[in-house]
Amino acid sequence: MSKELKGACIIGQSGGPTAVINASVLGAVKAALNAPQITRVYGAAHGIRGVLDQQLYDMGMEDPAELELLKFTPSSALGTCRYKMKNPDEDPSDYEKLLETFRRFDVRYFFYNGGNDSMDTCNKISKFMQKSGYECRVMGIPKTIDNDLFGTDHCPGFASAAKYIATSCMEVQHDASCYDTGMITIIEVMGRNAGWLTAASALATYAGAGPDLIYLPEVDFDMESFLSDVEKRYNATGKCLVVVSEGIHDANGEFISKATTNNNDGFGHAQLGGLANKLAEVVRSRVPSAKVRAIEPSLLQRCATHLASTTDATEAYLAGKTAVQAAVSGDTDKMVAFERDTVYGQYVCNTKLLPLENVANFEKKVPREWINAAGNGIERPFIDYVLPLIQGETGMKTVEALPRFARLRKVLAKPVCE
Repeated sequence: MSKELKGACIIGQSGGPTAVINASVLGAVKAALNAPQITRVYGAAHGIRGVLDQQLYDMGMEDPAELELLKFTPSSALGTCRYKMKNPDEDPSDYEKLLETFRRFDVRYFFYNGGNDSMDTCNKISKFMQKSGYECRVMGIPKTIDNDLFGTDHCPGFASAAKYIATSCMEVQHDASCYDTGMITIIEVMGRNAGWLTAASALATYAGAGPDLIYLPEVDFDMESFLSDVEKRYNATGKCLVVVSEGIHDANGEFISKATTNNNDGFGHAQLGGLANKLAEVVRSRVPSAKVRAIEPSLLQRCATHLASTTDATEAYLAGKTAVQAAVSGDTDKMVAFERDTVYGQYVCNTKLLPLENVANFEKKVPREWINAAGNGIERPFIDYVLPLIQGETGMKTVEALPRFARLRKVLAKPVCE
């Protein structure tokens, strides 16, 4: 049994927010405040940048009632960042700053809530602390609407975004089909290398009002085949609803997007944009008789807490709670992951721990067998996979019919060691 380790903890958020990322913070904060091994609970202002700059919030100073509202508050309540730490063997300066912060605030536990790159950050920090001889238990808490983290059945945040995409596609399908004139509608969904969220649009078709064609980055995109698909559907019905992943690419790996912008995010990924408009332009030339619309939900996909899945929020909370409980029990250098089970015919989610080095920088793709042979639709196994995850209506508090989101005090903490 591992020896008891006493000290403060830091909880940070990184990368793009989700509708339930703050539920993970709530789970971690409450578990940490209740753990006798953890002396103080800090929240990092804007993720790892707050740790580097020693900008930490004292979570023990927050109103418990406000903390409870985090479960259905969108965005990253502590603030987030996109900051890729260099290899410590090449440039240890950031890691030395982290070590200084950990010592000044007596930090012995570090919890980081994020996706692939954030797990890489956790892994590097954990290895550096071990090499430095400073005992600190590091745990990753998963999140991403992309659902592409390796080793976990699904990721907190994905189900709520999937529910939003499916619902929005159903609503758009009704709106786009009510006219007596021909219409082609193209919806662009987030997903650079993995098409999980785009595939969720198939739930709308399953429910009776969804896209006719769906294209994921898991299958090479061919423009001529796409135009033929659209034209065939339009000629048959006078309507066509298409959903495409922002990251679809040709056989050479080149993005179809009108322009991968000149900007990269902090992790070095190209920022994509303009795909729906690009495809709409091409379709207008091919089918001049149709009215063609391009729709890009953009940030709405990840911040629509009003459509959050209660299952998703509950599991996000569980991920944060489990990370803290595992760390105080002696685990480190791990990420919390989900395992799916069926008990008496009902979906059940269990947790497990994965080594960070097995997760960092690996991406989980939609299985090819879950995509139809033509590469323009989704098969039933995906529906069976995602349906249990989107269940449950939001329990958010409202005031005068508007959401009442958490309002944290964000009291800056003072060092305990000089």
